[in-house]
Amino acid sequence: MTVDRIISGKALGPEEEAFGWSLRPKRLCDYIGQKAVTEKLSIGIEAALKRGEPLEHVLFHGPPGLGKTTLAFIIAAEMGSRLVATSGPALQRPADLMGILTNLERGDVLFIDEIHRLPPPVEEFIYPAMEDFKVDFVVDKGMYAKTINVPLAPFTLIGATTRAGLVTAPLRERFGIYHHLDFYPASELLDIIIRTARLLGVECEGDALEILAVRSRGTPRTANRLLRRVRDFAQVRAAGKITPDVAFRALEVEGVDEQGLDELDRQFLRTIVDYYGGGPVGIEAIAATLNEETDTLVDVVEPYLLKIGFVNRTRRGRCITPRACEHLGVKISRETMPGLFD
Repeated sequence: MTVDRIISGKALGPEEEAFGWSLRPKRLCDYIGQKAVTEKLSIGIEAALKRGEPLEHVLFHGPPGLGKTTLAFIIAAEMGSRLVATSGPALQRPADLMGILTNLERGDVLFIDEIHRLPPPVEEFIYPAMEDFKVDFVVDKGMYAKTINVPLAPFTLIGATTRAGLVTAPLRERFGIYHHLDFYPASELLDIIIRTARLLGVECEGDALEILAVRSRGTPRTANRLLRRVRDFAQVRAAGKITPDVAFRALEVEGVDEQGLDELDRQFLRTIVDYYGGGPVGIEAIAATLNEETDTLVDVVEPYLLKIGFVNRTRRGRCITPRACEHLGVKISRETMPGLFD
């Protein structure tokens, strides 16, 4: 059973997405974090504008909630272009993509989220569009079938994925710009939360926002989400002002601990300890034990646990680490967790 999680980097629905747009930066100069990525993008954008050409195709990959979609819209704004957004699962047939491609104008940006989920026929259909700005469309069938070559206006394709390993080599090689977005340090998250608090008109103390930054799992979307939940708590229980004490109490209600873990994260770790002796154990076994989707654990739970050193991923499966055991208050012994002593 998949549940919505406040600390998940994934958007919880269209309402949150719409609310998030009001908080997102519109230009590269306003974008906080990912310094290396934004510097390279600014150079590429400026060079493309000077040549009067569309920007090369861009592929962003990294965990959810780190700003891949935001950067796509910023690129379109910086290039003075229109952005058309879709997603891999929404493009089931070449015809679904044909209508989008033929309506693009010169310099437009086509953003495909979850590009690793493009069906093979659609992926193969897009290859000539990316390379030569044309597509071959087959009409009719059998002996009456014929291929129509349709030219396209030069455009920029921006793909985003949380699973770079699932992007096929032929598709990946057609992107001229390839960037990985990593988790944010707490200092940059604090800057993001301060900016969001100012936009929302939230009354708060600086120390309180530092608490949120530390518990935001290195993810801007999570940071903004926690701020909104703490703001709600403050309005109902604390006269509207966010203090360190209010922040602690609100996060305790939400089940977010000092490392930014929620109950699903802790269940993930405890499952490895209680059922599988600390590991190694396959992710499918963990998912079955938790009654969760494997993709949820791989895309949303594991990346941060790996980042902070609470889980090791080996060829034989997942293993808990002594650091995670210390956080959970679990005593390590050869009898209870033989996997840690192998």
